Order: sequence, then structure tokens, then C-alpha cells
Amino acid sequence: MSNESLYIRHNQAYSAKLFAYAPDAFKAFGEFNKQALAAGALSVKAKELIAVAVAHITGCPYCIEAHVNKAKDQQATLEELVESIVVATAVNAHSVFYNAINALNAYQGGEVGGDLFARDNLNKIEEVEKLNEEQFTSFTAFVHQALQPGLLTSKEKILIALASSHITGNAYSIEIFSRQAKDAGTTLEELAETILVATALKAGSALAHRVNAQQAFDHS
Repeated sequence: MSNESLYIRHNQAYSAKLFAYAPDAFKAFGEFNKQALAAGALSVKAKELIAVAVAHITGCPYCIEAHVNKAKDQQATLEELVESIVVATAVNAHSVFYNAINALNAYQGGEVGGDLFARDNLNKIEEVEKLNEEQFTSFTAFVHQALQPGLLTSKEKILIALASSHITGNAYSIEIFSRQAKDAGTTLEELAETILVATALKAGSALAHRVNAQQAFDHS
């Protein structure tokens, strides 16, 4: 395989080379990751579908490959995986779009030192809508369609959306999808487990790229 690739699938021995330099921390993360993806209020399959979705936002190819295989082991179909990915796509776009509220505030000369993410800012999305109603309608239709039940239920999709919003870190998206998750009958246990899966994947994407750092170190 060409050394020009920054994403070479290394063997386990190579991937573990850095473990010896921070063994306790690596071990602690491994245990956290194991617990976060274990069955609880949510099934392993549900968690792996969430993991696949959010891995497409972090963009980690190692995570995508690993969790697609784990989801497949849980009998997830390719069609279910694609539905999960479409939800993540919609939420990623949703988070970008809702930041337009902050752009609107900045353009209109928002108060210096004021709250950048006031809850009532959400009402200003209507002002953004008026700037280009055709694009706004097209965008909201996409998000709505992505969250409609298919092979995955509405609740499964909204949990994927909630996890995805924690990857993007957009406060408006977190607010909106948390409310929708509650309306869908999500329990606090399910909420917590969903957030922990997102946390494991966001941290895991950084950790997975240790092989890139090691590769750069070895070839510099």
C-alpha cells in the first residue's frame, strides 16, 4: 500500500505503539468506550447505528469502518445504516443553518457582551426564512423527511439526531432535538446513553488518529 495515503489500515501492533507512553489513560478510555457502547437502556444495535451516524460527522474513516462492521454484526442492514447517515447529514446541516441566527445578530449589530445563545434567539429563524423562503423551505423539507420513520422508527432517528447535535455542538440543535426526543418518549436513561455514545465517538475519532501521528513521527 502506498505510503502517500494518510489513512493506511495498520495492524494492531502498530496501532498500539503509543499505548506504552500513556497506558493508564489509554486503558481508561478503552473501558469507557466499551461501557458506552454496551447494552443498557438502548440495545447494542441502536448504539451502533448512532455510532455509524455520528462517525460520518467526525469524518473518521477508522470509526466508520469499525462501527459499520459492529452494526453489521448486530444484524443492521445497509438500508438502516444509510437512513442513520442521512439523519446525521440533516443534523449537521441543521446546526450550520441555525448558526445563521448568530450571523443575523452580528450583522444587525448585536449587543456587545450579550448572550450569544439566548433561547429566544430561536424565534429569529423566521427572520432568516424571509431572506430566502425558497431555500428555507427546501432545507426544512429535507430535515423533516430525514426524520420520518422508515426502517428506523421516529424515536430511533431522533436519538441519532440528538447524538449528532452533540457532535456538532450547536446549542440550538441540541435544544430542538432534546425537546423532540422527550416528545418521542425518550427516557433520561436513554438520553444519557445516547450522549455517552456521541462522547465516545467524538473522543474516539481523535484517539483513532493516533496512527496518523505515529506514522508522521516515524517517517519524518
